[in-house]
Amino acid sequence: MRTEPSPGNLPAREHLPAGNAGTPVLDVVIPVYNEEKDLQPCVLRLHEHLARTFPYTFRITIADNASTDTTPLVAARLEAEIPEVRAFRLEQKGRGRALRTVWSASDAPVLAYMDVDLSTDLNALLPLVAPLISGHSDLAIGSRLARSSRVVRGAKREFISRTYNLILRGSLQARFSDAQCGFKAIRRDVAQVLLPLVEDTGWFFDTEMLVLAERAGLRIHEVPVDWVDDPDSTVHIVKTATDDLKGVWRVGRALATGSLALDRLARPFGDDPRDREISGVPKGLARQLVGFCVVGGLSTLFYLLLYSGFRTFSGSQVANALALLVSAVANTAANRRLTFGVRGRGGAVKHQAQGLVVFGIGLALTSGSLAALNAATNDPAHSTELAVLIAANLAATVLRFLLFRAWVFPDRRDESPSTVVASHTPAVPVGPASPVYTTATRSPYGSAPAPHETTLYGTAAYGTTHSPHDHQTWGDATMQLQPVRPNDHDPRDAR
Repeated sequence: MRTEPSPGNLPAREHLPAGNAGTPVLDVVIPVYNEEKDLQPCVLRLHEHLARTFPYTFRITIADNASTDTTPLVAARLEAEIPEVRAFRLEQKGRGRALRTVWSASDAPVLAYMDVDLSTDLNALLPLVAPLISGHSDLAIGSRLARSSRVVRGAKREFISRTYNLILRGSLQARFSDAQCGFKAIRRDVAQVLLPLVEDTGWFFDTEMLVLAERAGLRIHEVPVDWVDDPDSTVHIVKTATDDLKGVWRVGRALATGSLALDRLARPFGDDPRDREISGVPKGLARQLVGFCVVGGLSTLFYLLLYSGFRTFSGSQVANALALLVSAVANTAANRRLTFGVRGRGGAVKHQAQGLVVFGIGLALTSGSLAALNAATNDPAHSTELAVLIAANLAATVLRFLLFRAWVFPDRRDESPSTVVASHTPAVPVGPASPVYTTATRSPYGSAPAPHETTLYGTAAYGTTHSPHDHQTWGDATMQLQPVRPNDHDPRDAR
């Protein structure tokens, strides 16, 4: 999995203010491969719908990823005839590669994509992007599996879709309902930080992006859609399903081992109520208590199994000591990962050493209680011994949890650079921090850039240069987006 540095912290969500003159609010990407028949009807229909119903400026970008038919010629003709259409070509296949390249280079504050067959009803487009424009959400997806969705498709595709989403829920704990509906949108500032972590370049790109966004605490908005299956779809179901399962295994393994540094994305916003400092309310205490109790119960069962095994070849004291030691190490590891959310191998040895100290304190407390009871009475009743052990173990458990929380795994989120709250004014960084892609044959909004130029909208494509410390801002945060009258965009006017 990718672990390169992220471009920076995300600002607090806000209603997107007006951009620079000529900068569209929405950029809709249509990834295509050998779609010479469907491309022109799709673009004309989408352009007519946006010009008639969308209240802000927009752009349609055709992302041709290595088509071998006349698709590039159709895209070039549409770009020449319609001012809001741009064509972009990559010499390598892969829907995910096309989306990441174009999204990373776009200057629009809201980025979307849809399949060329337009199976999704376009009336869902404005509800899809509205939560991103308002600042309510970070990503938005169309869902064919929502209760109010209206879907027409065969039983085979229905079964595959629902099975795939059940796999995601069971293996990756995904909570979104539809991972692969070709109808999604993302805020540009979120994309700049999230996309460098997404490794897949094919059909699994959507799923990986959503899983990482969800694990990082980003807000995903779901829109019920009306969807009609395209019987002429060129998607290879078996190959796509195999690649998706490989992607699920790869992402699941990376999340389990902590090799994916999601701490760069966790808690990035300043408007999350869970980030507010409230006196008397410890952060995450309820969740940690539940996790600690679950781990404690499993550790007890593990201890009993170990004790039974060691008892077959050793005395009770030796078996008890070995079982307690091994179960204490396992208990510390489980609490480290599941209760306190510490991932990766950094500090693991130190945590185990501290865990053994905590274990020793608990053992001393229980042993000391028994010693005190035996000193008080020569022949204590068995029920009295049990009562003393129960009380001592309860006290040791409470002490163990408090020491784990305060000493072994203290909450250091406030010290992490990834959790610094960004300033209130939303700034979109442009410059060396943004990713540079060289797979395109030319800039989507201009001539071919020089080798030293970045192929970013708003930089080389517009003839604007920035120093490493410059930022392109979207103006006053209180400025409202100005609606564009439908008559301002006549789909028949090629201008």
